[in-house]
Amino acid sequence: MVKPKKHLGQHFLKDLSIAQRIAEALQQHRGYGQLLEIGPGTGVLTQFLVKDERFALKLIEIDVESVVYLQQHYPAAAAGLEVQDFLALDLAEGFAPQLGIIGNFPYNISSQIFFKVLEHRHQVLEVVGMLQKEVAQRLAAKPGNKIYGILSVLLQAYYEVEYLFEVPPGVFIPPPKVDSAVIALRRNDVERLACNEKLFFQLVKQGFNQRRKTLRNALKAMGVPYWLQEDPLLAKRAEQLNVADFVYLAQAWEKPQTTITNP
Repeated sequence: MVKPKKHLGQHFLKDLSIAQRIAEALQQHRGYGQLLEIGPGTGVLTQFLVKDERFALKLIEIDVESVVYLQQHYPAAAAGLEVQDFLALDLAEGFAPQLGIIGNFPYNISSQIFFKVLEHRHQVLEVVGMLQKEVAQRLAAKPGNKIYGILSVLLQAYYEVEYLFEVPPGVFIPPPKVDSAVIALRRNDVERLACNEKLFFQLVKQGFNQRRKTLRNALKAMGVPYWLQEDPLLAKRAEQLNVADFVYLAQAWEKPQTTITNP
């Protein structure tokens, strides 16, 4: 049996019914045909995915001991196995132009995984993942909530985020010190935001980096344009704005001569 490694954030799921629920959460959103499992470990989830004929399954595993185990116990899935760090992968090379991602994500890199998904948002159509409960709640949070943050806004700009179900520590080897939860991201119809997307990202990140301040003060380092100084949105804090509000702000930031309706 593979020994879980603390430095890799490994907690191996042992409950087959939960693994099956995770696999069944995939909707094959928009009909993509390639599925990428991050960190399959001992293959508890893999065994359900490899049976799903909708997908060409690829596995990404950084742990050599897990790789050997997967090759021995799941030879059919091992054909699509790569020994690689997901965060170092270039998804534009060697992967389908449209794909899904699934996995029991290592807690120590779960946020980084979702930032990478954002980078490849035109390629990644669906994500079903298990992660720390607090992080899952944050990704699905709505405006006005104290846990609503940078990833909440950025992901919800391009994906429908659904908080699916919670998972107790006792179903893992070793049990983590926190509860877990499974979420699903499914790509929405937004191909491009109706604004400068780079500026949108900058405004969101800067606004939340000083989330206790009003946006007028939080965005001061970016040089708030004079024509926006009295905009009512700037009197609010970042956590009070939804995606449409940030889009409006990015539009107004660059278009002083254009009358823009604040949603």
